[in-house]
Amino acid sequence: MSPRNRGPVVRLVGSAALAATLVVGALALADGPSWGRREGNLLKRYDASQAARLEARPHVDPPGSAPHNHFDPATKNALSRSGDTRAADPTTEAQKAAGASYVAGERTLPDPTLRTVRVMQPRRRHPQDRYALANGCYRLTRGGRPLFFKPTDLGQYLLYTADRRFVSPRGLPDQPADDTVWTARRSGRRLTFRSGGSTLRDHGQTAFRPTRTHGCTAYPEAQIDVSGRPHAGTTAYQEVRGFVDAHTHGMAFEFLGGSAHCGRPWHRFGAPYALVDCPDHTATGGFGGVLEDFLSGSPHHDPVGWPTFKDWPAPESLTHEGTYYRWLERSWRGGQRIFVNLLVENNQLCEAYPLHKNAKYAECKDMPSLHRQARDMYQMQDYIDAQFGGPGQGFYRIVKNPFQARRVINAGKMAVIMGIETSVPFGCTFKAGPAGDRPAGVCTQRHIDRELDRVHGWGVRQMELVNKFDNALAGVAGDNGETGAIVNNANFKETGSYWDMRHCEPADGQSHDKDQYAAPEISPEQQDALFGAIGELTDLSHVATPAYPPPDHCNARGLTTLGQDTITGLAKRHMIFDPDHMSVEARNASLDQLEAMHYSGVISSHSWATPDAYPRIYRLGGFITPYAGDSTGFVDKWRAHLGWADRRYYWGLGYGADMNGLGAQGDPRGTDVPNPVTYPFTGLGGVTVHRQHAGRRVYDINADGVAQYGLYPDWIQDLRRVADAQHPGDGDAIFDDMSRGAEAYLQMWERAEGIAPDSCRNPERRLPVARVRDLLHPGMSTRAVMEAVGQPYERLGDSYTFCARTGTEPEVRMQVGFDRAGRVTGVRRAG
Repeated sequence: MSPRNRGPVVRLVGSAALAATLVVGALALADGPSWGRREGNLLKRYDASQAARLEARPHVDPPGSAPHNHFDPATKNALSRSGDTRAADPTTEAQKAAGASYVAGERTLPDPTLRTVRVMQPRRRHPQDRYALANGCYRLTRGGRPLFFKPTDLGQYLLYTADRRFVSPRGLPDQPADDTVWTARRSGRRLTFRSGGSTLRDHGQTAFRPTRTHGCTAYPEAQIDVSGRPHAGTTAYQEVRGFVDAHTHGMAFEFLGGSAHCGRPWHRFGAPYALVDCPDHTATGGFGGVLEDFLSGSPHHDPVGWPTFKDWPAPESLTHEGTYYRWLERSWRGGQRIFVNLLVENNQLCEAYPLHKNAKYAECKDMPSLHRQARDMYQMQDYIDAQFGGPGQGFYRIVKNPFQARRVINAGKMAVIMGIETSVPFGCTFKAGPAGDRPAGVCTQRHIDRELDRVHGWGVRQMELVNKFDNALAGVAGDNGETGAIVNNANFKETGSYWDMRHCEPADGQSHDKDQYAAPEISPEQQDALFGAIGELTDLSHVATPAYPPPDHCNARGLTTLGQDTITGLAKRHMIFDPDHMSVEARNASLDQLEAMHYSGVISSHSWATPDAYPRIYRLGGFITPYAGDSTGFVDKWRAHLGWADRRYYWGLGYGADMNGLGAQGDPRGTDVPNPVTYPFTGLGGVTVHRQHAGRRVYDINADGVAQYGLYPDWIQDLRRVADAQHPGDGDAIFDDMSRGAEAYLQMWERAEGIAPDSCRNPERRLPVARVRDLLHPGMSTRAVMEAVGQPYERLGDSYTFCARTGTEPEVRMQVGFDRAGRVTGVRRAG
């Protein structure tokens, strides 16, 4: 039984009390000049009638779609979430055809040979070390009872009995607690177990050689339902295969003071304790989830998570945990090999939200919150290692350079990259004044360098400069509708100024920032909806904001000198720059700077850029992961991106899920469509993917959409079905492009490390054959080879292929052989 279901539950008088509390908290946003006389009326406005109004909110489903009640933003399927996309693509038809033709040729290149690896090391009759007991059934003594060893951390266990009790110094309680956690230590060839000051005894013994047995009851946990071993490379340095998510918030349980997000991606006592609702939701029987109600469009949800999951997780449930580690594990088992986890915070929204775990404002500052989340990532890595049998054994591997990431992926695991998306990075806000903007006193070039060193030391390797507010580094794209008014007022509170949105007429009709206008309710086109929910709660639809000229609108605030310094600092540290959320002015200036620097370390991670930027990013040798959204919408985005492909670089595509409270997920297409996903299906590397179980809930992508992260392999299969229905054969094409995404990301990252692009796709880089032979010699590492002659055209097995030239031959294929350790054994002309 979940801990929240034990003991008496005190019900609040009603959800209105909590809503009123939230309204008071939201007033923290309201100290701009237009807010002064509203406070007296605000608390009177939220009552039970709000729930009725929500229930009555009109909703019309698109023709042919499955009925559903949602607050799902339309822009999740747009080519750009950052601005309007009403006009033509900025590329010509001839350029699009050339790009698509190039990609089609890329798909015909030889695929790397893959092998499979065990999920876990073989389980011996007696554990080889104190970690190998993980999730196994053992007896401690000949006459002892069978015990299931559930890790709570590295070398620490719950000892779970067949009758679902826990061993502790005080007996056999039916719930885990501090004293049910036993630390294993080696004593010669045996193990001892201690809990606090107590030593475990069994049949008079205190030192044990546990023996595998049967008869255990497994500790409750979410299932994976993917059969077959994970794929890996035949060498540590070959080309990789795998899917890429370049934008998700796995540590969002710390976001906004730690109480707005319900559940967490791991808990030492497992799924029954990690996958729970927020206390304010539970205490009111599901009526107190104010943010959840407004974001989902439903005035009530079942507060029970594990094991029934009646109402959540779900695509429209933006406050409940979506990246539980077993769901991440399923996505890895289904083929994902790169996961970018973005540390995230918003100080103004945090201060507005009334519920906090600890001291309210102390935990709302951006950088301390990000540091806490970075530490969480390492703790989660340790926890997953514990589940898989020891340090380094888990699938979740935090990596800090592309060479390490390649080794991790070729070992069959998932490379986890740490990133940042926050509104006030490094404390670099500014205050507007009569004499002009004043950056925060702390924000200097020297300070930015120190902060970049600090976050680099945490492991951060991907970063945005802005999120929701203008800051001392750059202007922001903004938000529109009523949500735009709320965020704009928060921008005023943070900086002392509103967005400087001016009329503009971009040549392509679409490369502008968010148009500012009033809407009767939260705009259905809004995608990061938390600000909008607070605006709706406080009934701020008619709050006065600047009178902007007619659209289209462009933020006049661009990239500042400090922003330029930050981009230079990112490149100096080989970090990946993400221009998403920037104003068009700032993004264009940043891309100008990258082009002048010839720096390839750039990514647009979740469609928060305008389409004019995408071809420029590809031309730089960057990488793009469009926002995932619905499978139908993503297929359309895939087709558009084919036309922007640059033939000078390896092609592959990823997605940006933006999961965990910040972005709506893909809706189901329905179980009655003519081309549903059929289970089981074959996934990447030959694994078999079944419907996933979690407790008593069974998930089906056709009925549930991307309810939680474990359904991304199913979503990718849905992409295949949608693409094939549109054009036979395109299902295989999109699957190939997605499975090449991990390699494309790594090659972009290598170029950020200073490795030149390959000489086959870039003929001007071809060296004479004799020069190649002079530069390469036995014993060199794969990295040293690339530093000498650039990226290889092919990385198959134990050889790399490059292009060179002679006086009479413009293209000569050269093959470099390596031993198992990745050291050069010889150089020859390819046959």
